[in-house]
Amino acid sequence: MMSLIEVRNLSKTYRLGSLTVPALRGVDFRVRRNEYIAIMGPSGSGKSTLMNLLGCLDTPTGGDYILEGTNVARLSDDELAAIRNGRIGFVFQTFNLLPRADSFQNVELPLIYAGIPREERRRRVEEAISAVGLTDRAHHRPSELSGGQRQRIAIARALVNHPSLILADEPTGNLDSATGEEIMDVFEKIHSSGNTILLVTHEEYIARKAQRVIRLRDGRIEEDRALLSNEK
Repeated sequence: MMSLIEVRNLSKTYRLGSLTVPALRGVDFRVRRNEYIAIMGPSGSGKSTLMNLLGCLDTPTGGDYILEGTNVARLSDDELAAIRNGRIGFVFQTFNLLPRADSFQNVELPLIYAGIPREERRRRVEEAISAVGLTDRAHHRPSELSGGQRQRIAIARALVNHPSLILADEPTGNLDSATGEEIMDVFEKIHSSGNTILLVTHEEYIARKAQRVIRLRDGRIEEDRALLSNEK
């Protein structure tokens, strides 16, 4: 079966004046459909760079990133934007919700960009908000929601376009531990529904919720292993 993602010798180097700073140094791995992977590593290990490349927010210096058979590393900016909006759902530590829009409008935004008709948008938004258990908060603004509720709405926004891949960058980083556990329960539910998730975290207990852990150090993969059930 074809992998959802294939990363081959992926590298990224940044230029700072006359200096070149390697952030990723020849990374290789594959992701199957419906895998749930935690990406870990110390600050400066390349986690954020890798997520930006996988999310088509940046382009690699070298190597290949193949998403559903398409070599994303070779695409134009417009083609990358289409993949970001249509195939990838993002969940950020800081939620990134529009403060003056209510939950429904925040979740609807990717569908507006995609040109989805109004009735179809309404159906998909209601479905996504129901999936995270916040139907009764659909017309509340972010300031009227708790931190955990805001993150649930951000997850609904990530789900609404039925993406191939969900990328979550420290999704519990701004939450207390109890609320963080609730958010991880939501991720478990959406993974059980067939979604593929790559999640960056510093927390070992969060990583243990995944099926597999990839650890980065100094821009290289230090460890890539499946988690046994007795480790969770």
